[in-house]
Amino acid sequence: MMSKKSKSELVESYRPRYLKASKAEKTRIITQIQEATGLNRKTIIRKMHAPRKSRPYKKPGRKRIYTETVISILKQVWEWSEYMCSKRLKPYLAEFVEKLESCKRLELDDETKTLLLSMSAATIDRCLKKARLMKAQKGHSATKPGTLLKNQIPIKVYTPWDDEKPGFIEIDLVAHCGDNISGQYLYTLTATDIATGWTEMIAIENKTQIATFEGLKMIQKRFPFPILGIDSDNGAEFINALLYSYCKNNQISFTRCRAYKKNDQAHVEQKNWSKVRTNVGYDRFTTEEEQTLLNDLYFILHYLENLFRPVMKLVEKQRIGARVKKVYDLTRSPYRRVIEDELIDIETKNALIEMYNILDPVELLEIKNNYTARILKIAW
Repeated sequence: MMSKKSKSELVESYRPRYLKASKAEKTRIITQIQEATGLNRKTIIRKMHAPRKSRPYKKPGRKRIYTETVISILKQVWEWSEYMCSKRLKPYLAEFVEKLESCKRLELDDETKTLLLSMSAATIDRCLKKARLMKAQKGHSATKPGTLLKNQIPIKVYTPWDDEKPGFIEIDLVAHCGDNISGQYLYTLTATDIATGWTEMIAIENKTQIATFEGLKMIQKRFPFPILGIDSDNGAEFINALLYSYCKNNQISFTRCRAYKKNDQAHVEQKNWSKVRTNVGYDRFTTEEEQTLLNDLYFILHYLENLFRPVMKLVEKQRIGARVKKVYDLTRSPYRRVIEDELIDIETKNALIEMYNILDPVELLEIKNNYTARILKIAW
């Protein structure tokens, strides 16, 4: 089927001959065009006698609002946000652009800035459609069940949405074993606060009770609020007398998820992918040098992810027949959630605000990419 533009071009090509032809020849020309294009005869005659248009062919549809300049700026901001999805990027865009402008990374005129910030999430998806690249990978699980004290540590199945407060964290280990889980290799200990999304990571030399416990104590110092509760899986590195007695002595609630139910720890499981795997991949790391580089990387991510990367939090689930409707709160960074929380002391908030004001997210991203490249180079 011919397009509208092709039909117009065909009619235009017959115009010189048609205007000079006899009546019988004009009839034959109109018949030929009608058979080729399917246009009505009266429409063809009207087009033949219409004055020639000097302006080029105009594509039908609405006028384009977002220029290539706006789209190129959107792509740059998207790259600096580490390819954030539109549902997270849209609510965070105004704050992120303001921060980039204060760090002299962006210089936008009023019109361009208005267009950029007026984009909806669906429009952002359409503008970034060609630029998106997705790659799926799969790793190995190195969790082995721990039976000691299992009956003394209660199971925590869900999080009550209305009663959350900062300090209740989920913890998990990520194995850097490559394609083979035999032998000794490094692990990343990940801890995520349920209320704020604040996430900390540290690389440990193995998954023994002592190494895991020491890593957890180091992570605990990085949180901007005291740890009130710990929820782990059923691995022996967590279900042991060392961690159990520490939590009991320090009045920290200690719970565990159900066996083989990863959704019970959905918060930290998601961070294992978005914070660890996307940055260091699935290679095998075994040396002290690699452990040092991983911890240097995680120190940068401590600022980059918690201060400049927004998170979405589920606030309600509604079952409508066989469908589940999920409702999320306003997308905000863990830093913003900590600042807005009334339970956190003012000194901690002031320290975070001061740190936020002096840091450049693009510079942190460049440092992070440098560490990632060095880690992968050693692994290869």
